[in-house]
Amino acid sequence: MSAWLPDETTLHAGTGTCAGPRTGTRHGADVFAVLRDRTAEVTAAGAAWLVGAAAYPRSTLAQWEAHPGSPGVLPCGSAFDVVNVPALFGRRMLEHLWADGPGSGPVATHRGRMLLFAAPGTAQRLPSLLDWEEWGTSHEQAAEHDLEVPQEAEDREGRVPPLLCHGTGDAVTVPPLACDSSSSGPRWVVAPGTRNPWLPGPDVLLWACVRATRSAPSGPARISIFPPADQGAKVYDVSRRR
Repeated sequence: MSAWLPDETTLHAGTGTCAGPRTGTRHGADVFAVLRDRTAEVTAAGAAWLVGAAAYPRSTLAQWEAHPGSPGVLPCGSAFDVVNVPALFGRRMLEHLWADGPGSGPVATHRGRMLLFAAPGTAQRLPSLLDWEEWGTSHEQAAEHDLEVPQEAEDREGRVPPLLCHGTGDAVTVPPLACDSSSSGPRWVVAPGTRNPWLPGPDVLLWACVRATRSAPSGPARISIFPPADQGAKVYDVSRRR
């Protein structure tokens, strides 16, 4: 699969194909339905790109080939950075990236969060851009201490939830080359498919964060089982006994 080459065919709902930065994807397309059955496994070219981030690529690749069902740990900062977001917010980001934007790079899920692979340097610049545009989270220490803030609270505040940005000096767990459908561990949502995948930069992810925040529901509507009160009705005090 070659999902991120900028000169390939774009993703269209119902075609079963996906490619680089989007130029004609229909708005509202269910990108997850299109990607679901095509991105469970990493291609040989995608694996070569992943291990390029390791200090010893050959030994890392040999270990993966021997154990394709085991996750790995790779350093960030050289081949890619990773932006780690809550799963629901990450889903909204992907919907906007594929439906209205240029698409995405590789994406994985792990422990209830979504990992978006980004261009090197994104981990350092994205938080600054969010703060500059006043979209940064009001719970800065939550990100520092890897604390989860309820999604509902973030939606009410109209801010981007805490982002864990992994760059130089950090390492992330990446899913296995081949993910079993019943596996509860890390899994690919969009698996690497080329030696040179397109990766979104901080400006693209800033745009996706803002779009995802603006599209978040304001909160569940309250439904009453009682009919609306009649403003003209008389009210009697029945709290006193005769």
